[in-house]
Amino acid sequence: MNDILSFALLSFTSFFTLINPLGTMTIFMTMTRDLESADRTRIAKKASIVAFISIVIFAFSGQLLFKFFGISVDSFRVVGGVIFFLMGMDMLQARLGKVKVNPAEVKSYVSDISVTPLAIPMICGPGALTNAIVMMEDANSIELKVVLILSIVVVMLLTFVILYSSSKIIKILGETGNNVMMRLMGLIVMVIAVEFFFAGLKPIIADMMN
Repeated sequence: MNDILSFALLSFTSFFTLINPLGTMTIFMTMTRDLESADRTRIAKKASIVAFISIVIFAFSGQLLFKFFGISVDSFRVVGGVIFFLMGMDMLQARLGKVKVNPAEVKSYVSDISVTPLAIPMICGPGALTNAIVMMEDANSIELKVVLILSIVVVMLLTFVILYSSSKIIKILGETGNNVMMRLMGLIVMVIAVEFFFAGLKPIIADMMN
């Protein structure tokens, strides 16, 4: 039971910090500032669903890709750790990507922006995909796999709620509060990155020694 709770906490924390809905929220507001509330809701809903499906597909098909290309999970953990660390560094310095959209064209591309770039790669980026593959490899029982999928569902629901409530949240947090939250999540991502890196490096070194 403790293992399941620990795995659930790790799954939720890692996905929430890597998907970073609070950071995506600012970009979402920039992209949809000229849209009606109903249009924003549709975009947030579609983006969350597309991102969820993409992450789940990668989680279950990642091992097939490994076998096809001859890639080991440990190597992927090392690379994933590097990716997470670089993402954490950007988040720690509160460097948010800026997306410029022509206000006259936003309503014509409501469906397009909900998939790209909002769902992929902003919500479902390389960090989240890497985490899905590695966590699915670590989920060595049906119970843990179910917990992993449920964790992704919860994070996607929170992402939708945050995007849906973005106008109010930004006003409450303010620019300073948003930057502080970004730095805190960046620190957590960097800690996860170190764990992933050494979890993959140790077996590789042990195999080289043998």
